Amino acid sequence: MVSMRRSRLQRLALANVRQRRGSFAAVFVAVFCAAALTCGLAVLFESGIRGGVTPHRYAGADVVVGARQSLDLREDVDQPFVERALLPGSTVDELSRIPGVRAAVPDLAVPLSTDDGRLLDAHPWSSTVLAPYTLTDGRAPESSDEVVVTGNGAVGDRITLRHGGIGDEYTVVGVVAAPQPEPVDRPGSVFLSDARIGDLWPHSGRVATVGLLADDGVDADSLAAGVRDALPGVDVVTYTGDGRGDVEFLDAGAARSELMALSAAFAGVAILIAMFVVSSTLSLSIQQRRREFALLRATGATPGQVHRLVGTEVLLVAGAAALLGIAPGYALAQLLHLQFVDAGVLPSDFALALSPIPAVVGAVLALVTARIAGAVAARRPARLDPTEALRESAVEPATIGWGRLVTGVVFGAGGIATSLLPMVLPGQAAIAGAGASAMLLVIAVALLGPVLVGGAVRWFGGPLRRSASPSFVLAAANAGTRSRRLASAITPLALAIAIGAVQLFTQDTVATAADDQSRSGITADLVVTAPAGLSPALIDGVVANGAVREVNPIVRTTALFTTGGESPNTETYPVQGIDPATTASTLDLDVRDGDLGRLRDGTVALSTDAAFAMSARIGDTVALRLGDGTLVAPEVVATYGRGLGFGDVTLPVSQVLAHTTSGLTDTLLVSAQPGRVDEAHTAITALGGVAVADRGEFAAAGQDQRRMQSGVNLVALVVLLGYLAVAVVNTLVLATAERGREFALLRLVGASTRQVRAMMRTESVIVVTVAAVLGTVIAAPPLTGIAVAVSGRPIPTVSPAVYGLIVAGTVLLGLVAIAIPTRAAMRADPVAAIGTRE
Repeated sequence: MVSMRRSRLQRLALANVRQRRGSFAAVFVAVFCAAALTCGLAVLFESGIRGGVTPHRYAGADVVVGARQSLDLREDVDQPFVERALLPGSTVDELSRIPGVRAAVPDLAVPLSTDDGRLLDAHPWSSTVLAPYTLTDGRAPESSDEVVVTGNGAVGDRITLRHGGIGDEYTVVGVVAAPQPEPVDRPGSVFLSDARIGDLWPHSGRVATVGLLADDGVDADSLAAGVRDALPGVDVVTYTGDGRGDVEFLDAGAARSELMALSAAFAGVAILIAMFVVSSTLSLSIQQRRREFALLRATGATPGQVHRLVGTEVLLVAGAAALLGIAPGYALAQLLHLQFVDAGVLPSDFALALSPIPAVVGAVLALVTARIAGAVAARRPARLDPTEALRESAVEPATIGWGRLVTGVVFGAGGIATSLLPMVLPGQAAIAGAGASAMLLVIAVALLGPVLVGGAVRWFGGPLRRSASPSFVLAAANAGTRSRRLASAITPLALAIAIGAVQLFTQDTVATAADDQSRSGITADLVVTAPAGLSPALIDGVVANGAVREVNPIVRTTALFTTGGESPNTETYPVQGIDPATTASTLDLDVRDGDLGRLRDGTVALSTDAAFAMSARIGDTVALRLGDGTLVAPEVVATYGRGLGFGDVTLPVSQVLAHTTSGLTDTLLVSAQPGRVDEAHTAITALGGVAVADRGEFAAAGQDQRRMQSGVNLVALVVLLGYLAVAVVNTLVLATAERGREFALLRLVGASTRQVRAMMRTESVIVVTVAAVLGTVIAAPPLTGIAVAVSGRPIPTVSPAVYGLIVAGTVLLGLVAIAIPTRAAMRADPVAAIGTRE
């Protein structure tokens, strides 16, 4: 009996790796890509914790004090508020009395726009000391029509600045410069007198932030601690160092939370795919060594020794691959960072946090994935009876184990069941379940691959076996007897098609349903917008026009709802504020229950999906946190069906405005007097500073979020498909290259080179056709379920051209990956090739 000690086993494993470099090269590539991908995603996740935006206007403040800007959640990422949470004005005096504080400077931000649509933020002149800005020309503003600019202007210039669409003339009296350049892709800064800012600021008696300048010798951290001690009854947060950028730019904190959530979700899918890819590659590699393992078992090697041998080989190859994949992982993180900026997920000045932690995470995850995959792949050769092992070394087993069969059926049934959830349950949970069904079905196909492929090949093989072409007959025979090998090649191809289709067409399906609801629900004649919002004065001007019948001001924000119970969950819902008195002529939300006319302060209308998720019925109260974190408990007075197009939560516009940062309306829905639409359009346009469009231009609720999510999905899809492309090529090249002796034997018994190549072309057509069918079958249930959830119809939005490109690209990749190694194998002399070792 063979008895392998650890040192001898390690030497044997190393010798195997050297002898079978081609086979282990495929494993190396799979693990290398897995390590790079997981390392890159770990960099993004860490950046969600420690990354951020460098402070600009607050760079000179030792400490910045703000209200709490997020909802703290146990065992989850904190939920940021989309609107600015404000501090009481009295906080400024309290902070100024703290020992060590030289000055406490309040700051506000008022959105303005120029006639050419450029956005600006106006701040009080007194806040310039927080940067600090320095005057390079002119003086400070003193009257209400004076402004100081940051480089784009000259003293004496007259400029028009619009607040809420209303334009005012200002004289440039000064030019300032900051210690560092103005941030790119952000509104520019201008400075007005403190009195003028107070007139424009909609939240009287409150301030956005307070910057503290410390006395000489006072440490910023100790001063921050003193603030918390001095204001025990006020929920304030202190910011120092780079953390000051979080309170200066609200999108920095939101970007961190978004980045953590995205990278975690992306990593989950990526790790699952990596497990498939590495497992598929290892399984194929071990299948090719059936004779070797059969001989080891026949000469006395125990199952444990076979497992240890495979594990040692995997660790030798995967260890080197994981270490070498670290550097590309950091490069991938930088590339993903740029793509997320383009998609609008991250601000352009958001900096990644770089440390050794992602390298360790990426390497360990890749090694663990490879080791688990190796253990799974080694199970069959390790557990076989030695005599059975010798028999299987010559002929590939035609069946799979009962455990694998049952597990695959369970996953398949689970995938189908979850895809059907939207037919019995409304809401986001059903949509999420339908989306998750894709991965369950992928796992089922991976487990049942040999069975499914065997059935498909029998269906394809009938006509081929009856063909007069020897190439067709040989291809059918090979495919029928080697379904395991074929399944290893087909699974990554089907996975690529399924993931591509689900990722792309899910967003298209949701966007189409939202647009349909929006178009059906807008009954107004005109839609009015402005670059920086619409002020009450401008709205009054529109209402006063004789050609206008009614005006419905629309304000959009978000709200947070937390479920009760032992495992509370917090969800974000889009919110719209409306005027219920003018809804009849401007807006149709498809009310299902209750009365929208009862909407007033202290009440709320919910979409049917939101009402189900919140377990709320007419007359119930729901606890909502508005955009600035304010907790309210309105009574439900109506439910409606068009939540996807207009938002899941509808409140009175006055209540929503009070809890937005700008205090300005986003959109006006205008119904004109009969026959006077053109007159109303001309009159409103003449007000200046606004854009007037017909009802078709109204943007559905959540459109920006969906556009951003679509960009993120596209980035994720490109990365995952790139990884899958490598896996597909890897697997197919490995599967084809090991058939050199088979090709040589065919040629020696009389087959021509042309016939062998024709046989391989036929096999490759079988592979890509079965993969295309399986990929489509996997994608169909989740897409159908999502379509039912958002539109009530089982018809997803699928672009034939895009679907065709996904399938064509995958098919082309498969054909090329089989054709090239076939040609390479055919170059060898058949007599020499038949004598090579397996």
